[in-house]
Amino acid sequence: MPEKQALNDEGQKYMNYIENIYICIAAPLIMAIIALRGRRRRALIFMLAGMTTCLLSSYISTFFAIVTEADRNQATWEITPMIEEVMKFLPILFYTLIFEPSRKEEIAENVILVAIGFATLENICYLTANGASEILLLIIRGFGTGAMHVVCGILVSAGMVYLWEEFWLKFAGTVGLISLASTYHAIYNLLASQDRPIAWIGYAIPLLTALLVMTLRGRWKRTKN
Repeated sequence: MPEKQALNDEGQKYMNYIENIYICIAAPLIMAIIALRGRRRRALIFMLAGMTTCLLSSYISTFFAIVTEADRNQATWEITPMIEEVMKFLPILFYTLIFEPSRKEEIAENVILVAIGFATLENICYLTANGASEILLLIIRGFGTGAMHVVCGILVSAGMVYLWEEFWLKFAGTVGLISLASTYHAIYNLLASQDRPIAWIGYAIPLLTALLVMTLRGRWKRTKN
């Protein structure tokens, strides 16, 4: 019971911070969305959607952690990754089903924009909770977290771009890729929550993965052309 109450109190305090931060960032974005048109408006909408899913994920993760009586580490490694990856997928699923974009690249772009918005709010909340004294750590963690969310988004977007061409692969393939992204996310959380130098390894893995993905993507495009 004491651990459960402590997690509840900590989660409530954290969510008070994240709500205030979300409002401060969302307000100018909403004004820009109203003012802009076309692809720039869509980009901001999906970035805002990413930050919104980050806010909602914090509520849902805390709820499940309290219900299952998980401690902070268990919640970080076992609960949070799956919830966050599912939540990031929902805005893309809604857009794809309702608007049926004709360009496959648009789906991938939207997934990455949601991931960037999610990582942005998450990094700002981490900065608020832990301070800004270690600038090197914040830079590496910021790039590592951003790369991790982008890599997970690329995994899911690959399924929506290629697997959705076959009806029987839509459900099974998407669930499989979300599970893969959640596992990758959980490994990152596990390593990043450890003491240095293990945490540095955790931050480096998404950066190296993103570099590998960009290299392979560039070679594939050159081969295709």
